[in-house]
Amino acid sequence: MTDATAETPRRGSGTGSLMVPDARTAKRNAREKRFRLYGLVAVCTGILMLALLLTSILSAGLSAFRQTTIQVEVPLVAERLDPEGNRDPAQMAKVTTFGYAPLLRDALIGTIESAGIETELDPRAIADMVSDESVAQLRAFVLANPGVLGQTIPVEVLASGRIDGFFKGRVTYQTAELDKNISPEQLQLAEALQEAGLLATGFNWRFITAPDASTTRPEAAGLGVAILGSFYMMLVVLALALPIGVAASIYLEEFAPQNKFTDLIEVNISNLAAVPSIVFGILGLAIFINFAGLPQSAPIVGGLVLTLMTLPTIIIATRASLKSVPPSIRSAALGLGASRMQTVFHHVLPLAMPGILTGTIIGLAQALGETAPLLLIGMVAFVREYPGAPWEGGLFDPATALPVQVYNFTQRSDPAFVERASGAIIVLLIFLLIMNLAAIFLRRKFERRW
Repeated sequence: MTDATAETPRRGSGTGSLMVPDARTAKRNAREKRFRLYGLVAVCTGILMLALLLTSILSAGLSAFRQTTIQVEVPLVAERLDPEGNRDPAQMAKVTTFGYAPLLRDALIGTIESAGIETELDPRAIADMVSDESVAQLRAFVLANPGVLGQTIPVEVLASGRIDGFFKGRVTYQTAELDKNISPEQLQLAEALQEAGLLATGFNWRFITAPDASTTRPEAAGLGVAILGSFYMMLVVLALALPIGVAASIYLEEFAPQNKFTDLIEVNISNLAAVPSIVFGILGLAIFINFAGLPQSAPIVGGLVLTLMTLPTIIIATRASLKSVPPSIRSAALGLGASRMQTVFHHVLPLAMPGILTGTIIGLAQALGETAPLLLIGMVAFVREYPGAPWEGGLFDPATALPVQVYNFTQRSDPAFVERASGAIIVLLIFLLIMNLAAIFLRRKFERRW
């Protein structure tokens, strides 16, 4: 009989075998199993909540990537669109959208008659089936191509928001009877146009590239300016937060003496990481706009505010990465005659690079989704014009950002903007997913084991 199988007396339990669990051991094992079950339930609950969230967003927002259009043949009467007859865009620009609207209305009526579709709707009701944005698009096309005057050209015009919502299931005949913006007869005509092959619903590139639209034109609202504004702000954050954050971390971790002053700095950095983001917005409003005089709703101001907010995150992540490098690396480099500077930049920093890049990208992803500080510096403004290139002063042009655009959409009464808001959230989540995948890739690419 070995020691392992020998029966030995146990405290408070009489004589027993080590191979047979007593009551206390069984109770401990039961607690462990319950804890594992609780953990599994918590993980499953989190996954379920995430699945419900994504399902809600996707079900409401995927339709924003589809748009209903109508094919019409529009005769561009030169006498009405270019009274001077010189084909000068500056002279033609005097003809406003009110001069183009009758042409588009008559073209739609002619298209309906050519297709053999009978309707009792008056011309005004037929014209209301087309988005007002289509008239502006037709005018912009003619001004950019004066040579098309006098021709009859095929034009793909946007259907109105209610017609578009009908083919997406958002509008029904029952709701149309109570809606002053649409009627059941218009929906019947839209179905007839679809059967004739003149109306179709396809992928909506304009949702990604077009600027925002007014509250009466939800079908024309896009994210172009918001995407460009967010990109410009991320450029500013990356250009400022990364070098400043890494340099500060290297000094604090490798060169700064350990005293009360550096301890105070470390405590303040940790506190800044926990400060609500709206406080940084108030700080940016006071310093960058009121004191420095920078323009409101500009990517440069948004980038500076987000830089202040991102710096603590990058500094903390960088210092943690530097601490993870074994002290033996530093000792070996110093023992071979390397200076402190050479030790840090030739040995320690390359080994800490995966954690630094990961922390930087996570900080940028966090900044990309911030809304509160941007609202305080005026980026909630309605912006229709695209900002210029960065080297042309585009960082100082008015712009907005993706999270702010989501906020703007949700503040509007038309139900179509709820669809647009969910679609913008999907775009924002895609950007965040790409940035997190990039962080994982860079961490694995530069990771070194010792």
